[in-house]
Amino acid sequence: MSVEDRKLEVLRAIVEDFISTREPVGSKALADRHNLGVSAATIRNDMAALEEEGLIAQPHTSAGRVPTDAGYRMFVDRMTSIKPLSGAERRAIETFLDEAVDLDDVLHRAVRTLAQLTRNVAVVQYPSLSRSRVRHIEIVALTSSRLLLVLITDTGRVEQRVVELPGPVSDEVVADLRATLNTRLRDRLLAETPEIITDLPLGVTRELRGLVATLTSVLLETLVEAHSDRIVLGGTANLAEHAFDFPAIRPVLEALEEQVVLLRLLDESMASSQVLVHIGNENIHVGLHSASVVTSGYGPPGAAVGAVGVLGPRRMDYGHTMARVAAVARYVGDLLAER
Repeated sequence: MSVEDRKLEVLRAIVEDFISTREPVGSKALADRHNLGVSAATIRNDMAALEEEGLIAQPHTSAGRVPTDAGYRMFVDRMTSIKPLSGAERRAIETFLDEAVDLDDVLHRAVRTLAQLTRNVAVVQYPSLSRSRVRHIEIVALTSSRLLLVLITDTGRVEQRVVELPGPVSDEVVADLRATLNTRLRDRLLAETPEIITDLPLGVTRELRGLVATLTSVLLETLVEAHSDRIVLGGTANLAEHAFDFPAIRPVLEALEEQVVLLRLLDESMASSQVLVHIGNENIHVGLHSASVVTSGYGPPGAAVGAVGVLGPRRMDYGHTMARVAAVARYVGDLLAER
């Protein structure tokens, strides 16, 4: 084993011991607990080199060492395997999520599952409307001059709007409008629909143009991406178990309240096929500098429509957490594809 390889083994051992014990790690403890094949004196030399490289730090005099953000990053980047789910965990996820009755239920169950599996804060993003396709548009006459417009996407999103009409319309006209909208929009990406919708009033009779213009205006408002950026949060109480790891919990809670912070992290996962890990000050928001965030996109391969994630202390079990985030993301994606 080369010196560099041995130093990485020492770093791995320090990270693993600190994760499990919360205590700074000394050279003697490493020599006793790990079969590194060298003396405690050699380990001390390796630890001194790791400290010079900024990968570990000494929290106070006469103490052992703890990983820095850079040390955690190297540990995660060099991780050769993640901890697989047990058979019991897989069955629990499958059973719990399979019992969901609709999209809202799927996502709320996913959050609860992830929070329980990781003992951290879990977050799930609703499928992005811009990445979804139109499955069906329903128009229901509530009265002669009031319609209910229902947009259903291939990811299970259901958006409803009440449309006040300028005048009464017949059932036949409502049926024609329903057929026209579905013919033009079914299976189209929602990101493509505004341009299609804008031209709709021009393709109908003069008598219907005012009605179609009203409907398309409401539909366009429904498609605005700001309305689709919703998240589900769960397991915030788990932060209490990690009080040791957060110098101040308030900035973390404030960051969690700012959905735009979490959405930015989740959006990154939709552009990647990998499980992403943001450690400490890699997080843009200063309130998350004492935390790590693990995220993964869900949806068809290469075309994620949303993301799931976990927020916890930097001293988290990364192999365990990454595997469970990836598993829940995969199950959510499979469920949506089946519905």
